[in-house]
Amino acid sequence: MRVTERKNQKNQRIKGSFRSAIKETKKAIEEKNSQSAGKELRKAVKALDKAVQKKVLHKNTVARYKSKLNKAVKEIAKK
Repeated sequence: MRVTERKNQKNQRIKGSFRSAIKETKKAIEEKNSQSAGKELRKAVKALDKAVQKKVLHKNTVARYKSKLNKAVKEIAKK
C-alpha cells in the first residue's frame, strides 16, 4: 500500500504541473497574446515531455496535446 500511495502522490504532482502549464497556455491564447502564449507553450511542452518520461502519459496523447496547443498559438501569431 505504501508504494501505491507514494506513486500516486508522484503522479499527482506531475499531472498538476502539466495541467497548470496547459491552462496557462490556453489562457494566453484566449487573451490573444502571442508572446506570452509562446512562452507558456514552451513550458507546457516541457512539462508534457517530462510526463512521458515518467510514464504518467502515453507519448501519443502528449503528441496530440502539443499539436493542438501549437496550432492554436500559430493561429494567434498569424493575426
